Formats: sequence, C-alpha cells, structure tokens
Amino acid sequence: MRLIFIRHAEPDYEHDSVTAKGEREARLLAERLAREKVDGVYISPLGRAQRTAQAYLKKVNGQGETCDWLQEFAARVRHPGSENLRRIWDFLPSVVEKYPLLYSANDWLNVPFIRESEVPAAYARVCGELDALLEKHGYRRRGMFYEAFAPNTQTLVFFCHLGITGVLLSHLFGQSPVAILQSFAGVPTCVTEVVTEEREEGTASFRARWIGDISHLYKEGEPPSFYSSGYCEVFADDTMRH
Repeated sequence: MRLIFIRHAEPDYEHDSVTAKGEREARLLAERLAREKVDGVYISPLGRAQRTAQAYLKKVNGQGETCDWLQEFAARVRHPGSENLRRIWDFLPSVVEKYPLLYSANDWLNVPFIRESEVPAAYARVCGELDALLEKHGYRRRGMFYEAFAPNTQTLVFFCHLGITGVLLSHLFGQSPVAILQSFAGVPTCVTEVVTEEREEGTASFRARWIGDISHLYKEGEPPSFYSSGYCEVFADDTMRH
C-alpha cells in the first residue's frame, strides 16, 4: 500500500483559500497525480487543502472524502519561559537542549509541559483516525507495526498540511513528531510518499520513498513558494521570522 501526503498549495490564509500562484501549483500537481492509479482521496476541511484537491479531482473527474482529523494539527503548548501557546514544531534550540526527551519516541508525551497540555489527547485522536482508515484498507495496528490481514497495492492520497503530515508520519514511523517537525519544512504542494514493507509475512511497516518532493514544480519552472519555511536562514536577516 502507498500513502501519499500532499501539503496544500501556496495559502491565502485571509480568505481560507490559495493564492494565484497556489492555483498554478495545484494545476501542476494535478498533472502529476493524474498519472497515478488512486484508490482513495482524503481531504482536510480547510479551504487551502480543498482548493488544492479540487484541481486534481476536476482533472480526473473524481471524488474525495473530507476528514475533519486531517486539518492542521492545532493543539498547542506553553513553551518554557514563555506565556505564549505555540505549536509543537516551534521549539527553540535552547528548549530542545533542556528537554531532550522531546525527541524521544517513547517519552516525548511525558515531558511535563506536553503531558499537561491538549497535545496528548489530540495526538491520540488523529493517530486513531489514521489507524481506523488503514484497517478499512487491510492493515490493522499491532504494537509498533501493522497486521497485514488483507495486504494490497492500493494508493491513498491525503490533501492536508505540513504539521498534520509530520504528526501522522511520526505515528507510522514510531518517532516523536517534535523531532520530525523541527527538521522538516515542506514546500506547498510537496509530495511525501510512504509504502508498506512486508519483509515478514503478515507484518507491515511503512518506509518513506521520498519526502517533500516538488519535481512537478521544477519540471515546469515554477519556483518554490516563500511558505517553504518562514524561519531565518541567517539570524541577522530580520526579514525572516526568528
């Protein structure tokens, strides 16, 4: 089985949609996906993901299912030394160094300010929703891996967001989402593909084939969006977010 996670096109947050550039990105993405045999399409309810998906669905005359749990992962924590509630991928290096368990697959949820926040419940919910969907398609969660009780070569496509993609990948890979999201900035319409690996009969794990691919943009000379990362490459650059 293949799972294809797609970040929405360049966003127009003010209007819950995409920009003119985002429309071009979505069309190029649709051209790429139209060559795939897709067995299921699942879409975040947020406008930027819906508009991105519609470009593809219109091209193939297809239908998708809107899933509330695919919207951006909104659970927030109060970072140490700050009164502000922020997402789980905005930790400063000094915080990560002080709380290295944030990168622990087994213990990140036990870090005090994570445990006392809304994150554990939200994380359990979205991971449970993903597992419920995979079980409908032949794979049942069993400990760290999946029981392949009806193994197949289906392809499922998810039109969603960068944060929720990192959260879902962390569940599939058995990793901390903090570690993944602190290290990954995916460009709008980037494609991340994971595939089951059944090296032992009846037991499936997921392996990434590629993460954040935008070859469909490069092919047509469409530059990556500014929203590939809002953070500063150089600290002295005050035009970027610190």
